[in-house]
Amino acid sequence: MDLEILRKEPRLLVEVNLKPLQGTRFQPTGFPDLGAATYQAADSTSMLLVESAQSMANRMEAVCWDEGKNDWSQALEGLPFIQVMDKNGKPLTNSILESHRINSPYILESKDKTFSERIKSDLGVMETGRVDLQLLARTLLKYDVNSLLHGVFLAKKDLAGGRLRLPRALSGFVEAKNANVAASGGVKKDEVNPKGEAKKGFGHVPFHRDEYTGNITAFFNLDLAQIRGYRLGRDVEDLLTVLAIYKIRKVLSEGLRFRTACDLEIEGDILVKRPTGFSFPSLKETEEALPDLIARCRPNFADPVVTTVKFEE
Repeated sequence: MDLEILRKEPRLLVEVNLKPLQGTRFQPTGFPDLGAATYQAADSTSMLLVESAQSMANRMEAVCWDEGKNDWSQALEGLPFIQVMDKNGKPLTNSILESHRINSPYILESKDKTFSERIKSDLGVMETGRVDLQLLARTLLKYDVNSLLHGVFLAKKDLAGGRLRLPRALSGFVEAKNANVAASGGVKKDEVNPKGEAKKGFGHVPFHRDEYTGNITAFFNLDLAQIRGYRLGRDVEDLLTVLAIYKIRKVLSEGLRFRTACDLEIEGDILVKRPTGFSFPSLKETEEALPDLIARCRPNFADPVVTTVKFEE
């Protein structure tokens, strides 16, 4: 895999057109007290947010995890993460599946302070003065490489006064252009007591439903300048770059069923907007490249590579 063209580029920008797997309608993400996020572009084109950056981050993490064996997918074995165990010694959660990654309360808010004290020692004292982001990056690489791509905010007073944060280096979102409402509805049937007789939940209950049509596009942005700014060396930079490409490819190949009524597939080719001339690697290429990159970066990881935390309320 040739990454040379990316060495001095600030961004890797990727776009790919999507379409419903069946039919023409799809269900977008919804927000409390808002519903679907519709808006107008500068040229008055009707637009719709299909999937948010927060949700896409969760999806790019989830496709990397093998639920059956409670470990990374095969190509990613050997990468560091934090495994949380319950009081009975059974797996509870981990830093890949937790929305706030290493800042999860199951990791940093346990009564068992062993790991909290360990990471505090690794990060040193930065209560005043500028935060050493390179030290933060090295520490995240040691325990939770995933946070270097998806960002983290260690909002704890005893960790540099709650100032330790990294923005997302890898982000994505999905939106639809020329979006139009496809209104429909249905009814919850009750053959036993159709009238319901004023009893909540009984009887026929009609409901309305809004789906949408439109031209759907997924966007991905990898901040190569931010990755180089970690100053972790060429091997780590290559690992993070290939891992990000793997995540994008993995979502596009098996993670596009966002909801029951939003099952999508790729339409056409993956388009690299920047830099020009870069050929976007296949999923197979990334799977073949990752084991060697992981092995080369192994001295930077915790030993053992999986850090176990016991959660006690």
